[in-house]
Amino acid sequence: MPHALKISSVALGLSALLISACQSGPAPATPTASAPATTVTVTEYTLSSGDQVKVTVFGQPDLSGQFEVDGSGTFSMPLIGQVSAEGLSVPQLESTIAAALADGYLVNPQVSAEVANYRPYYILGEVRNPGEYPYTNGLTVMEAVASAGGFTYRARKNVVFVRATDANAEQSVALTATTQVKPGDTLRIGERIF
Repeated sequence: MPHALKISSVALGLSALLISACQSGPAPATPTASAPATTVTVTEYTLSSGDQVKVTVFGQPDLSGQFEVDGSGTFSMPLIGQVSAEGLSVPQLESTIAAALADGYLVNPQVSAEVANYRPYYILGEVRNPGEYPYTNGLTVMEAVASAGGFTYRARKNVVFVRATDANAEQSVALTATTQVKPGDTLRIGERIF
């Protein structure tokens, strides 16, 4: 009987230790001198083929609407015709439209624009349902993989190959929970070596 009592006391002690470990938060991070600081540069979003923009001209509902940027990087608006949007940021697009409307059509036009729908991204390789998917703000590669039905059993889960819209070649990127996707990116999940 003393042996059984000893085992149950040890089991009880281990259980209490596990419970107290689960209740405490993670250990505070201690800065190390050898870890270099990383700087992230955020670039402003630029419009391209496949984006849909909502343009509002204050007091002019007939000039306002939702427009899709076509393959040549332009879209057509009433009165001013073709508007080149390729490579422009949203504020630059607003200025371009306002300047065109001010050139003989409206006095001091007030224009606002926003991206209504971003161009899609593409995912292929070792996912269950490769294809084209709609982009949403803040999309990560892991969320993109989930949209495509998840990894196949052969998938290499620690790296993704990304080809940006304006790039000629794909880049190998470490696959983490925070790896971001940009509109128009083509993601390829490679096959692991057994």
